[in-house]
Amino acid sequence: MKLLDIFGTLKKDMDAVEQQLYRSIDVDQELLKETSLHLLQAGGKRLRPVFVLLGGKFGNYNLDRLQHIAVPLELIHSASLVHDDVIDDAHTRRGKPTVKSKWDNKIAMYTGDYIYAKALSLVTKLGNPEIHRILSKALVQMSIGEMEQIRDFFNTSQSVRNYLLRIRRKTALLIAVSCQLGAIAADAPVEVSRMLYRYGYNVGMAFQIRDDLLDLKGTEKQLGKPPGSDMRQGNITLPVLFALQEERLREPLLREIADIHAGDGSADTSRAIQMILGSQGISRAELLADRYIEKALSSLQRLKDNKAKKHLQDIAYFVNRRAY
Repeated sequence: MKLLDIFGTLKKDMDAVEQQLYRSIDVDQELLKETSLHLLQAGGKRLRPVFVLLGGKFGNYNLDRLQHIAVPLELIHSASLVHDDVIDDAHTRRGKPTVKSKWDNKIAMYTGDYIYAKALSLVTKLGNPEIHRILSKALVQMSIGEMEQIRDFFNTSQSVRNYLLRIRRKTALLIAVSCQLGAIAADAPVEVSRMLYRYGYNVGMAFQIRDDLLDLKGTEKQLGKPPGSDMRQGNITLPVLFALQEERLREPLLREIADIHAGDGSADTSRAIQMILGSQGISRAELLADRYIEKALSSLQRLKDNKAKKHLQDIAYFVNRRAY
């Protein structure tokens, strides 16, 4: 199943959001314009704008108003990726050179800063202070998550709880507020926006766990980057943490991770990946992702039945079975 099959009824409105996304980064400074366009042209699933529009379907749907949420949230997500690529020293994303790779770290960081600033300026067009409060709080938490990830690079002693808190901040919160703010911008009842937040949070947690699994199970063609990139960059993800809990694997896997750490960023991760694939780490991580999806679907039960609800259910199933 492809995402376009799931939200085909939103295509016209998503096309409008996409056009506004490109208009929003127009700037007289040529280099800044070029780097921002390079980032947006790398594509992406545009899940966050989709969640905003679907959240808006539970209230007074108004595309002009919802665009002031959908576009900034996608910009914030894109800006975070630029910064991530600098921190992770990543040379490709979605099969294309990253901004830091094509230009340099300084250009990438200023590009990310510019896109963040544009996002915040667009949100101000909505006069609802609750929207500003929710979004600013999420941005603070995302920044904390970034710092925690840096702190835990190659930290094989970190707990599963620390990992879950980190992905909550780095990934799940922005998806959660995408659903929530779409509803709030459409003047949906408070209880509806809360249920949508819970849905988005749980989908976001499952999304990141699946992303971490794909990094180990996927191919370079599927991922747009070499498998094992997370380990190579120092990100110790959930399946790795679970594999490290197995007595027979712990010491040899620790040695492999130490060798990767000692490498120059292009270390061979194939032996470590094979160890993890042969462990219970994969199935345990998959089981936890399943649980988050179950919670997400449960959050939708009290919402009125409509096409948006069906789309949200379909997206949850897609997230938990995606191969890209």
